[in-house]
Amino acid sequence: MSTAAPERMPALYLSHGAPPLADDPVWPGELAAWAAGLSRPKAILVISAHWEEAPLAIGATATVPLMYDFWGFPEHYYQVTYAAPGAPALAEDLRKLLRGAGHRVQDIPDRGLDHGAYVPLVEMFPAADIPVLQVSMPSLDPGKLLEIGRRLAPLRDEGVLIVGSGFFTHNLAALRHVGERPPSWSAEFDDWGNRALGAGDLDALLDFRHKAPAGRLAHPRTEHFAPLFVTLGAAESELGSQRSIIDGFWMGLAKRSIQFG
Repeated sequence: MSTAAPERMPALYLSHGAPPLADDPVWPGELAAWAAGLSRPKAILVISAHWEEAPLAIGATATVPLMYDFWGFPEHYYQVTYAAPGAPALAEDLRKLLRGAGHRVQDIPDRGLDHGAYVPLVEMFPAADIPVLQVSMPSLDPGKLLEIGRRLAPLRDEGVLIVGSGFFTHNLAALRHVGERPPSWSAEFDDWGNRALGAGDLDALLDFRHKAPAGRLAHPRTEHFAPLFVTLGAAESELGSQRSIIDGFWMGLAKRSIQFG
């Protein structure tokens, strides 16, 4: 039996797409290639844009049905399954890390993975044989989420892949364009965000609603950008190592997805 220490895992922020992502001719392959280039995680910890709950909540630690938290799609999207093992040991480690830092933690044992978690994982780790744990965002305040990410950082040394799952731009109400070019607000914010990440400008990113061009239009609410700050906190010592693994646009939204470490 190997006694080697777990390999330190990177921290990811990915744009997760909607259920029809599976039918896109390009994006699923990009996600699969990304995962193929990673070492196999011991477990996956997901913070999704689609779960806001305070105090911070830990989802199911056993395999339970998925949450089909979307409406009006064809029936086959509600038949997707992803029966990944639960991660009770990871949940206990997370409780210790957060409670030891004064954060309140609650358990919601019947909450399955939502589409911000399982939609990309189906493409990245289709065997569903790696334990997965999802936790909520207890706040949309970038600074508070950055601090939570810092507390979670030691899990990376235990072989845990930390994944913030959102969308680099997200304003469905403003998607009224026709044609191949993305709307200007989406393209401008994507360019600004890429440059801010490349420069390691954490202060600008934290104040993106004021500093970014079209910041409030690209994100009328913060929830789809917010998971990035958990990832940034977990990878704060490695901001210079960031790489955009996926870029471009999907239905006008920036699908930029980033790896640290």
